[in-house]
Amino acid sequence: MMDSDVINGHDVDLDGVSEEIDENGVGLSGAGVDGERTIIETDSSSVNADARIKKKAKRLIKQLSKEAVPIGSSVVQTTRHWKNSRRPRNGFGRGLPKKGGAGGKGVWGKLGSELWEDDVDMRDPNYDSDTEADVELKTIIPEMTDEQLQKAVEPIILEYFEHGDTAEAALSLDELNCRSKRFMLIRFAIELAMDHKPSHREMTSVLISDLYGRLVTQKDIAKAFDVLMKNLPDLILDTPEAPIILANFLARAVADDCLPPKFVRTYREKAECEHARQALGRAETLLSLEHGMTRLDNVWGVGGGLRPVKSLIRQMSLLLQEYLSSGDIQEATRCIVELEVPHFHHELVYEALVMTIEALNRTTEEKMCKLLHSLYSAVIITTDMMERGFLRVFEDMPDICLDVPLAYAVLERFVERCQKAGVLTDEVIKKVPTSLQLAPHQCRLLPDPLVGGRKRFVSEGDGGRVKSDPYV
Repeated sequence: MMDSDVINGHDVDLDGVSEEIDENGVGLSGAGVDGERTIIETDSSSVNADARIKKKAKRLIKQLSKEAVPIGSSVVQTTRHWKNSRRPRNGFGRGLPKKGGAGGKGVWGKLGSELWEDDVDMRDPNYDSDTEADVELKTIIPEMTDEQLQKAVEPIILEYFEHGDTAEAALSLDELNCRSKRFMLIRFAIELAMDHKPSHREMTSVLISDLYGRLVTQKDIAKAFDVLMKNLPDLILDTPEAPIILANFLARAVADDCLPPKFVRTYREKAECEHARQALGRAETLLSLEHGMTRLDNVWGVGGGLRPVKSLIRQMSLLLQEYLSSGDIQEATRCIVELEVPHFHHELVYEALVMTIEALNRTTEEKMCKLLHSLYSAVIITTDMMERGFLRVFEDMPDICLDVPLAYAVLERFVERCQKAGVLTDEVIKKVPTSLQLAPHQCRLLPDPLVGGRKRFVSEGDGGRVKSDPYV
């Protein structure tokens, strides 16, 4: 056994290495490193221990040779953690990770490398085959605010009042970006209907029924009525009968199966507003009537052209008779507007003329002329409707004259009165029947039906001459 060895300029004494051995020959203490020299003590009494010591010394020599300690250096690195250290052994470096963090096993790779990486790892747990398809980018439109939604809904509802097509209105409302605010559609529609006619309210109820299940749910309709109930104090300022109108809408929604019947009872128990309790009470009364569900189909009445013609004629005749007895032009105008039949106003003119001819009374002529003048000035009765009404009377004069012999005289005087009031145009005057086109001196000589006697005309063979009369 050699006494000493020189390794990279360092003296290593092999004889000085010692190891404690127990009774079975197993070493209890190992070798140590002290500065530049390593001393191994051994017991000459054991041959096996000596062989083991030599083997360990050779392993130590091999380890020191791999570390390549510079000659003349006073530092001996004996720990293995220096092997995997990323710090430079020369004491210099930038302190950055190797390969910019993109190298090594089990690392994430360089920052942003996933964007331009062509190769896809099929074994990656986050791999999704659907992502390999072409990506389609779409524009995301933010949801509309309450003010924007109200401005968009109002023209759609007003246009619906004109054409009455619920499918077209539903398509227009569906295009609005208001997924979480669908109840606002019902709310704005009812608020607009409060300011319009009963026929428009009937159209709104039909629209709500058609939108249910297609665009809005039962929760949306219930939430809309909840908001309207809370806003009743403000709605009354513009529409005094708002509680009654809202009650009709609520009862009609229950009749159309858009809301459950228990909604009225449940909401009434927790209602705090007096106006809301009034509306809910009326709705509950309408629903509790006998055959209430059937009657609610006409809760807004039969409006406009849905009425039978005979019914419209009868109502016009009744309102004219009421006007003659009361003389209230405003009330008569209100009744005419509520009929909602502007295309049938020529019948009102016709009935007014016939009633004037049959009355044979100057007071009736004055009142009827004032009424026609008021309606004509307010453009409730248009020029076309006025002309059609007078022309119908001109055509029916032969039949009217059978019942009222003085019909021609009364009509001529009434036409002259209406012409002075500006109700009739010159075109209508030109279309007056031939029997009315008398000479000016003959028109002045026609007797007053209330003062003079009955005017008699000659027979057919007398050439149209007027017989002598005590009043002529």
